[in-house]
Amino acid sequence: MKKLKVMSVFGTRPEAIKMAPVVLELGKCAAVESIVAVTAQHREMLDQVLNLFDIRPNFDLNIMSEGQTLFDITSRALMGLDKVLSEAAPDVVLVHGDTTTTFAGALAAYYHQIEVGHVEAGLRTRNKFSPYPEEMNRRLTGALADLNFAPTETAKANLLREGCPAEKIFVTGNTVIDALYQTVRPDFKFADELSRVDFGKRIVLVTTHRRENLGEPMRQVYQALKAVVEDFPDVEIIFPVHKNPRVREVVAEELGNLDRVILIDPLDYEPFANLMNRATLILTDSGGVQEEAPALGKPVLVLRDTTERPEAVDAGTVKLIGTNRDVVYAATKELLTDDDAYRQMAEARSPYGDGHAAQRIVQALLWRHGILPERPTEFHG
Repeated sequence: MKKLKVMSVFGTRPEAIKMAPVVLELGKCAAVESIVAVTAQHREMLDQVLNLFDIRPNFDLNIMSEGQTLFDITSRALMGLDKVLSEAAPDVVLVHGDTTTTFAGALAAYYHQIEVGHVEAGLRTRNKFSPYPEEMNRRLTGALADLNFAPTETAKANLLREGCPAEKIFVTGNTVIDALYQTVRPDFKFADELSRVDFGKRIVLVTTHRRENLGEPMRQVYQALKAVVEDFPDVEIIFPVHKNPRVREVVAEELGNLDRVILIDPLDYEPFANLMNRATLILTDSGGVQEEAPALGKPVLVLRDTTERPEAVDAGTVKLIGTNRDVVYAATKELLTDDDAYRQMAEARSPYGDGHAAQRIVQALLWRHGILPERPTEFHG
């Protein structure tokens, strides 16, 4: 019997983390020929995840260049994938989430008249510039997708409101929870970069990178963190600082050389996931961390005014606080001083998955192509 040829396309670390469980599950399926194509939109950070999950791409476009713009990424990915799709001729192209590679991959597949499956489909803020360019990347990809693997019922509802037929939507849970459960270990040993950390103190983990937060919004956040560490001697802040020079400049000005503020380079996924597991609470503008940390019972303060992940807000596992200095300080102080407020967030049930999302995605593909006789059971968070 002819195998179903499924090509997974991704280009950044977050995509790779969330696609890795799907790639591994496809590789175990005798009815599937699994093909992996990476754009390497972010080279070094992508390679970390490929090595962790032992994934060897069949095609590597290696498009990353110094000072690259959205125009560069889009055009290079699109032209590179044109050649890849011509050579591999897959039956289905899987893309993930909301990166520029996601949109370019879906568009390239459409130009080749190949079926598009969108993993983590249906996330929306309905503000085209927040987050930028992610909101339009995922909406444009949604317009091209033939199969929509929605992580939650909320994401499914977004797609239905936009006119997507129900039969093209599968609620699977989020594959990031699959990856997380495969990575976090209670006996994990951290490398030298975290040797200065006193894990006997309360750990506040911080990440910032969003384009819309560059400049004064980030400065306000960092001033709030400085006040937190000054007022709470039993707190250490661990901050893997994004490599964007505009981020690093402000971090150095506001947080450089402070006691109990440990500034390090961005971590590989494995130590970062295990560091989340050891943290007391997390401040972030990352989308993925909003999903991962609640699955570990960690309260998350989101340094954004909007989120495409309202399920966690509704569940009480995350709180949107924006970037105003006084608000960030007050929200952090509350979780450090109010045991009831902390417990309510830490013990709230994560709505994002049970570790079996990749299995559901593969089953949905097999059903769609007549290999499985019945539509698979969906995730109910």
